[in-house]
Amino acid sequence: MVRKEITCVVCPRGCGITVCGEGDRIDSVAGFGCARGKAYAEAEFVCPVRILTGSVRLEGGVEPLLPVRSEKPIPREKVAEAMAQLRTVTAHVPVKMHQVILADAAGTGTAIIASAEA
Repeated sequence: MVRKEITCVVCPRGCGITVCGEGDRIDSVAGFGCARGKAYAEAEFVCPVRILTGSVRLEGGVEPLLPVRSEKPIPREKVAEAMAQLRTVTAHVPVKMHQVILADAAGTGTAIIASAEA
C-alpha cells in the first residue's frame, strides 16, 4: 500500500491530506477540510495533472519570446516531454491570444496556446 501526503491547493487553507491506496484504488483519505479538497487529493493520487506554462521563440516580434500555456491540464509525467517539444517551436507574428501554437503536446491531445498577442 502506498501512503501519499498531499497539500491541497484548491483553497487558501492548504489542508494536509493523507491518501492511502494502490494504483487506481484508494483505501482512505484523511485530513481534508471540504469535499473539493477530498476530490483534489484523490485525483492527485491517481493521476496528477498540471497546467503547463512556458514560452516559445517568437520570430518577427518586438520580444524574443511568446508566453504560452496548455489549454487544459496534462499528466504530470508528460510535462518534461511537452517542455522539450516547446524548445523546438518558433511562433511567427502575428499571434492572437489563445491561438494554438502546438496542437498536441507530448501526445496528450492537449493544445499549447498563446497567452499573449504579438
